[in-house]
Amino acid sequence: MKIKVPSKLIITLYVVTALFWVMFVVSTKYTGTLEGWKFDYLLKPFLLGMTLLPLIGGIIGIKNAASWGGHKTVMGRSTLALGLGMIAWAGGMVIWNYYLFFTTVSVPYPSVADAIFVLSWPLWTYGILQLSKANGIKFALRKMSKAIFLIPLLVILVSIYLLVFMARGGITYDNPIKLFFDLFYPLGDIVILSVTASVYFALRKFLGGIYKTPTLILLFGFALNYFSDFLFSYTTTKGTYFNGHLADFLFTTTMFILSLGLSMITPDILDLKNSGAIE
Repeated sequence: MKIKVPSKLIITLYVVTALFWVMFVVSTKYTGTLEGWKFDYLLKPFLLGMTLLPLIGGIIGIKNAASWGGHKTVMGRSTLALGLGMIAWAGGMVIWNYYLFFTTVSVPYPSVADAIFVLSWPLWTYGILQLSKANGIKFALRKMSKAIFLIPLLVILVSIYLLVFMARGGITYDNPIKLFFDLFYPLGDIVILSVTASVYFALRKFLGGIYKTPTLILLFGFALNYFSDFLFSYTTTKGTYFNGHLADFLFTTTMFILSLGLSMITPDILDLKNSGAIE
């Protein structure tokens, strides 16, 4: 598949953002200081790139959705939901950056940023399900062993331990709003990884054509998002997280991968006639 201009833009932005992160890490020697020129000239550009990647990816996704026919088609619904999920994640980063750039207080938890971040989870889940439908998951499931349905159960059991007990140190009940986010974040991660894993194992022998690569890229991106959130939650619980941490770089890489995959799902008139994407 030929790399088009939107994909090149995303790749370029990611490379520049990653370079700022590397320079920040080297200059601070993993201390995570936010003082002086390191914050203004290294961390700020990194955080801006971390915000722009999902924003641009989301806009591209919405544009592609319109080209697919919008909500009237499977691929239109998929790219629209995925794009909106990316924009929601970027919106959370805007609030996060506001606290860092314009206030002297630490980003509170929970905050308005969390309320925006969590909008991504249901949108992404719906987008993945629609994408799997476009790739023929119904046919694939008929050919699969019933053992595939054990995959979500395994993911749920492992995730409860990793995301709830290990990463977050359990669930606290002293604040109803905090309790909601303490439950919603791991639940969202569990649902997305369960759906992603199930879709991958169901479709791995059936994926083909020009959309095999972007589909696999998106599935890998959602798997990486799971581990990024685990590392972020674990380090914040242990008190070792700082802005510019490896967790932030993993989130940035996740947004790059998702944006890249989304930018590659563009319709082609000749393929529309023979693909099962249009209903």
